[in-house]
Amino acid sequence: MKYILILSLVLAMSCSSKTKSETTSTKTENQENLIAVLDTIWKAEQLPIRKRDSLMKLYGAESELVKEQQANYKKNHSINEKKVKDILDTYGWPTKEMSGGEQGNWTICNVIQHSDNAVRIQYLPMMKQAVKDKKLEPRFLVRAEDRIATERGNLQIYGGQMKYYPETKSFNLWPVFDPENIDKRRTEIGLDSIAIFLKNRFNFEWNLEEQKKRTEAFLKEHNKQK
Repeated sequence: MKYILILSLVLAMSCSSKTKSETTSTKTENQENLIAVLDTIWKAEQLPIRKRDSLMKLYGAESELVKEQQANYKKNHSINEKKVKDILDTYGWPTKEMSGGEQGNWTICNVIQHSDNAVRIQYLPMMKQAVKDKKLEPRFLVRAEDRIATERGNLQIYGGQMKYYPETKSFNLWPVFDPENIDKRRTEIGLDSIAIFLKNRFNFEWNLEEQKKRTEAFLKEHNKQK
């Protein structure tokens, strides 16, 4: 009987060890698979955008070559959006370890940013919680908040959104709320000044007086339509 009990204990410990090993192996495999999926999404989303933007500088926004790359990007994005939604609906917002670091977060946020407003609004609470849990940097959250505002036809808060204006055939900042205090708002959440951000991101010069006028004109037009 004594030997039977010892043998049973050994077998139980062996099974327990095997289960833990299998769990660890599965966890590692899932993590590696997620990182690989996100890497594929990033390339499919970004390559057409980079080609489009390079061609735009050479031939202008109305070029057929630019439109071709835009069509490629839209086709890829519809696939990428489904993949990202599946990830978030399955895992919640993944940890940086699980998604491969900051690049994984950037990939997920870019796809959400490029989606319809309904998608951004759907996942905004999850993004806010991820920021609280230190899984996501605030800069990704404010990009989504600004995009939601501009899509709704409202003033943006942090100045992350540019728009192409066909009438002038040029890009400009979507009008911002209270331009004089935009740097205060940006500093409070750890962002660079608006001038540094726009120069580095879009090679665009921030002009406070110009933007104040554009905000005033926006509000005037907005109030007319009420």
